[in-house]
Amino acid sequence: MRVLVLGSGAREHALAARLAGRPDAADLLCAPGNPGAARIARTGPVDLADAGAILDLAVRERIDLTIVGPELPLSVGVADRFAAAGRPLFGPTRAAAALETSKAFAKAFMARHGVPTARFHTAESLDDALASVRSGAFGFPVVLKADGLAAGKGVVIADDLAAAEAAIVAAMGERRFGAAGDRLVIEECLSGPEVSAFFICDGERALPIGAAQDHKRIFDDDRGPNTGGMGAFSPSPLVDAALDARIMTGIVQPVLAGMAAEGHPFRGFLYAGLMLTADGPKVIEFNVRLGDPEAQVILPRIDEPLLPLLAAAAAGDLRQRACRLGADRFAGVVIASRGYPESSSSGQPIAGVDAAGRMPGVSVFHAGTALRDGALVTAGGRVLTVVGRGADFPEAIARAYAGVLQIAFDGMQYRRDIGRKALRTEATGPNGGHG
Repeated sequence: MRVLVLGSGAREHALAARLAGRPDAADLLCAPGNPGAARIARTGPVDLADAGAILDLAVRERIDLTIVGPELPLSVGVADRFAAAGRPLFGPTRAAAALETSKAFAKAFMARHGVPTARFHTAESLDDALASVRSGAFGFPVVLKADGLAAGKGVVIADDLAAAEAAIVAAMGERRFGAAGDRLVIEECLSGPEVSAFFICDGERALPIGAAQDHKRIFDDDRGPNTGGMGAFSPSPLVDAALDARIMTGIVQPVLAGMAAEGHPFRGFLYAGLMLTADGPKVIEFNVRLGDPEAQVILPRIDEPLLPLLAAAAAGDLRQRACRLGADRFAGVVIASRGYPESSSSGQPIAGVDAAGRMPGVSVFHAGTALRDGALVTAGGRVLTVVGRGADFPEAIARAYAGVLQIAFDGMQYRRDIGRKALRTEATGPNGGHG
């Protein structure tokens, strides 16, 4: 098959790496790609915000299956354009993608279909939002979410009324997130550990492809501002077979049935961000694509060819399909540039990437990188993800950090505690089960 992977981050590099060199993906194009993906696939320019341009590229390149990495093309209806043209694409329609692109839609959808989530109120104006937090209906801390896409930075957990009012003014008054903050979802703050569960969906059925735990805060011990993700590990020791089944029957199946009943069958990757509360798993958010950095630790666990599963799901037929997961553990450490997440420093020469990638059990995925006069330089906030693979978490974590220590650039920053939660959970319970 001739395959197109859309995107330019570490998630898309990981997707390309999972497909490259296999007989079922005879020709692999990653657009726009990055310097890492360019080593294993053809790359070429495309505007990810232009669904028509993406379709033109697929037609010109005679692509058999397009796989969407990031949310942006989905939000502008690339799946709808491909469906109208009769071209296979793995990813949800614009209406189905509203599970991610609109927090207000997602919360109302969950309320309609009995999917467990936090109590919430959708505020349509600044005054409405201020009145909601001043009423104390959700207590403190309270969670404030920009309705639209905000690059992973549109969520604030406000510890008191003053912090909540400041966050509301920033989002709705000062429009810190642009149009994404024109509506605000205000919800109770759930307590418990967080896990992310991932599925390949065909509109009716879902195949579980594992669970991971992400590290959102910029600094060790979950301090500092939220980021797009500073690292992840998989599988999650918090998720055993019983919890897997509960997530499938109580969350994923109602979502697929609800989307189909509302006329928008969901085909694509479904990412359920969950809080494991005393009352059971509750949805924090949905994403309609793989996470980043979760993809980098989820995809290598799939113990069979990935492309046939994605092609079958895109065709709406996962019947008779299964997805085996390997027993190895994975830990991924994100290396970011100076100033991230508020800003980023670009153009810094990067050393040691090849040396890290040659180490046993280590993979390096590119995100914010570029080539300048043939040399690799930084070109964004999150620059690289270094993934370690091991028979257990201590080995996976040690390999990841051994790889990180091979890499150097001015202003480089990373967390030093990725995977520590996995070690604690496996040592103390609950069951030592895996997702």
